[in-house]
Amino acid sequence: MTAVALVPTISQGQDTLPAPVRAALKSAGVPDTALGVAVIEPGGRPVLMHNAQQPMNPASVMKVVTTYAALDILGPAYTWRTDAYADGPVLAGRLNGNLVLKGGGDPRLTMENLWMLLRDLRARGLRDISGDLVIDRSYFQIDDIDPGQFDGEPTRPYNAGADAFLLNFRAVRLTFVPDPQRRTIRILPEPPLPEFGIVNRLDVNDGPCDSWPEKPVADLVRHTLTFEGSYPLSCGEKTRHFMLLPPLDYARGLFDHLWRGLGGSFSGRARYDVLPSGAQWLGAIDSAPLAEIVRDINKNSNNVMARQVFLTLGSSVSVPAMADKAREAVVRWLDVKGIPAPELNLENGSGLSRTEQIAPVTLARLLENAWLSPLAAEFVSSLPLAGVDGTLKRRLAGTSVAGRAHLKTGYLDTVRGIAGYVHGADGRVLVVVSLINHPRARDAVGVQEAVVAWALDAVNQRRCCIGMQRATPKSQSESRTPP
Repeated sequence: MTAVALVPTISQGQDTLPAPVRAALKSAGVPDTALGVAVIEPGGRPVLMHNAQQPMNPASVMKVVTTYAALDILGPAYTWRTDAYADGPVLAGRLNGNLVLKGGGDPRLTMENLWMLLRDLRARGLRDISGDLVIDRSYFQIDDIDPGQFDGEPTRPYNAGADAFLLNFRAVRLTFVPDPQRRTIRILPEPPLPEFGIVNRLDVNDGPCDSWPEKPVADLVRHTLTFEGSYPLSCGEKTRHFMLLPPLDYARGLFDHLWRGLGGSFSGRARYDVLPSGAQWLGAIDSAPLAEIVRDINKNSNNVMARQVFLTLGSSVSVPAMADKAREAVVRWLDVKGIPAPELNLENGSGLSRTEQIAPVTLARLLENAWLSPLAAEFVSSLPLAGVDGTLKRRLAGTSVAGRAHLKTGYLDTVRGIAGYVHGADGRVLVVVSLINHPRARDAVGVQEAVVAWALDAVNQRRCCIGMQRATPKSQSESRTPP
């Protein structure tokens, strides 16, 4: 769309892009037709609109849709549960049958959480398991995906597919430990799974730490990573996470590692099946509450967790949850909120997608609704704080925006996005959305920063937002009248 007039009316906003934004576009080699901007005052008028109704790929900015919808539909205290059952009698500490783990879609079922569940089973007297490890992941009805399909990086944990029993993101953390005396590099895996092979052919050098061989050669058949090249001693210790094992192999290996470490015995295999009727419940572990999960997703732009939450939205329609039901839940929710979104295209809710689309003005209205809702504190605080933490820890540091903007970032090879809130010195706030879809989006980070800086200057100079000042919203729990 073309933009509209300075000294905006209640339904219009400035149409001319600010000079710093135009300069940043020119420097990046990006035409203004590839930029969509929506800046509005919560509960008030548009301030700047440029291509604001144009459907665009938002990359990870789409996570604000998924996370705010989840907070509102499921509630900030919502938790996921993973249950353990015995498919057979337990006599004198021995399970004469299978141990069944039923996944509930926990977005953050870490190795530590599984260990706590298994420790509880040991405390209840279970020691030996004669049968198999059966995993019930029927809570989600989804197809397995090729982890290398999106970007050809099948060993990157962010490409893990959603799973009702998503264990530890299927990741192994590798720590690279240089030894200056021996002039060697050790690679320490955690968890140390025998099925996960490491070939270390690294040598060391005394040069600067301007690069190091962090990309191994992956053998997806033999489940082996081979590291070659020279590692500068000046780099010190480094860590990287890799996903190499198929889900079932990873679950079996990690379970065996933890169970034996707790003094138990197990020699069966791992397989998928549904929970049999009559199985005896042994224990469970609950996830962190949704408000905490949302913080992890937005601060660190966690794609896998976002997919899990998105699918969980489908369970609000019916179980088993699936992507179509999640889309239905979000569209229905937006309709109830009075936020028109005819252009919305949701694939997985994480933004790690070539097909997801939304208009800048839709994102802005959603963010406006969040700011004015009782959930504002939980949602706004989940977004990275410019120059302070999350994906913005190093961006905008040392600028006037540092510490004064909660913003979600997004990046793909042809997409840059940023959306959130800028906080004026006197408590006034503007919603800011800036999306770029262009082959040179990689070079256009300055465009987004120029939009955000302009919005902060506008709110501080009171060139907009008359009568908009309000206290920072409180959470539901904080706003109750004390007894």
